[in-house]
Amino acid sequence: MDKTNNDIVLSVKDLKVTFATPDGEVQAVKGVSYDVKKGETLAIVGESGSGKSQTMMAIMGLLAANGRVSGSARYGETEMVGASLKTLNSVRGEKITMIFQEPMTSLDPLYTVGKQIAEPLIHHRGMKKTEARARALDLLKLVGIPEPERRINSYPHELSGGQRQRVMIAMALANEPDLLIADEPTTALDVTIQAQILDLLADLQKRFGMAIVLITHDLGVVKHVADRVIVMRRGEVVEQGSRDEIFERPQADYTKMLLAAEPSGAKQAPPPTAPVVLEGKNVVVDFDIGSGLFFKSSRTFRAVDHVNLTLRQGQTIGIVGESGSGKSTLGRALLKLLHAQGRFSFETTDISGLDRAGMRPYRKRMQLVFQDPYGSLSPRQTVGEIITEGLYVHEPQLSKAERDQRAIEALKEVGLDPAARNRYPHEFSGGQRQRIAIARSMILKPKVVILDEPTSALDRSVQRQVIELLRDLQQKHDLSYVFISHDLSVIKAISDHVIVMKNGKIVEEGPTQDIFDSPAEDYTKTLIAAAFTH
Repeated sequence: MDKTNNDIVLSVKDLKVTFATPDGEVQAVKGVSYDVKKGETLAIVGESGSGKSQTMMAIMGLLAANGRVSGSARYGETEMVGASLKTLNSVRGEKITMIFQEPMTSLDPLYTVGKQIAEPLIHHRGMKKTEARARALDLLKLVGIPEPERRINSYPHELSGGQRQRVMIAMALANEPDLLIADEPTTALDVTIQAQILDLLADLQKRFGMAIVLITHDLGVVKHVADRVIVMRRGEVVEQGSRDEIFERPQADYTKMLLAAEPSGAKQAPPPTAPVVLEGKNVVVDFDIGSGLFFKSSRTFRAVDHVNLTLRQGQTIGIVGESGSGKSTLGRALLKLLHAQGRFSFETTDISGLDRAGMRPYRKRMQLVFQDPYGSLSPRQTVGEIITEGLYVHEPQLSKAERDQRAIEALKEVGLDPAARNRYPHEFSGGQRQRIAIARSMILKPKVVILDEPTSALDRSVQRQVIELLRDLQQKHDLSYVFISHDLSVIKAISDHVIVMKNGKIVEEGPTQDIFDSPAEDYTKTLIAAAFTH
């Protein structure tokens, strides 16, 4: 049955967004039009820079100071574009609400979650504080926060990522809005938490009859929850239609490319006789978490609990598990970057007792690539300075010309223009910055690279490119990888052996195909079901 105009919650016509920059005007959104209907979930998909988030920020009057918007966005009889602050405030937080990708930056660290949920109720509905608190408690129960009577007095940093996202949803639903805008609400979450949040949103949507606009680059999420899909690229709508039309009969080449960008392929395991390049036996990592109000003496938290790992030449071991499982801590322990108990060896050398100075000769051949290249690349150095930094330590005899030549070769190897060495990190996209981080490791010609969530912040199409690059480099240089991730589709594509971790322990391990085709443990089954049923 066709929806009438009375069923349209938001009508967007020829919306344009521009930003004034030192290099001139940048068009972020170029004349976008669509309607959002009551009770439906509309997904807006596209890669970073496609304009999908800026479309909604413009409608909500939340653009940066150098942004300008034109066109029309009507909520009922209210025109949002160009509206006064008073008009916007009468709609925002009550009729149209928004939840963001990273709740930690959206929640005020100085106020309890109960006060933050109560605030829109006091502001928009004129509730008294006691009444608003009671409603906040009901909302915490509604979104499935455990022990809500206790958690209402918690501060954001005392909650897990999934719990913080549930608090954001509770705030957004406080006034029972007509439209909820969810901007990448699950990207930073583990697969099991992601599935819970999506199911929660679907349940709440039925309960309140609200419309949802889901902004995401994760097509697995879109396929699971959307009624209709808009595909954006470079500020324009390239295609829109029902979920089935987009996934089963895509028309635009760009849509077809996005759908084909899921990581694929399978890694061949090295022969069992391949030499061992890195080994950790009975690895234990304890953290002293200090004393506090309720604990007078210091306490110890065991992050890694008697774990064994053997990495062979040419092998890729994938380590999976939810946040807090100990997978990243294990990676750093294997590289002797933090204090750990156990026996460690690199190639044929026992490195267990080596201190920082003793480890220096081995650092060149044991490298680490981080999740967030922007955070690990100095903004004050050029790309050339960043990737040649290790040469000053490990190959000090090289001349400036020789270092420059090595930088050129490293950038070519990761698919970047050598001229990039004279530019700064902020001038590059997320995928390009990750290539720079990989070049910084590869310039030292390592034997082992530990990759800690190297693709989790990237769009699927860029993820696929980085995975293919890592495969090519591995084959070319006979590298060994430890690949840490909570993204099981990436792990499946790049690893030949998988370790599943939970609470610092190995729950299950084995060849990749065996783990994914016939997992033995319930926890592994839960992870796989959450990742591949969307």
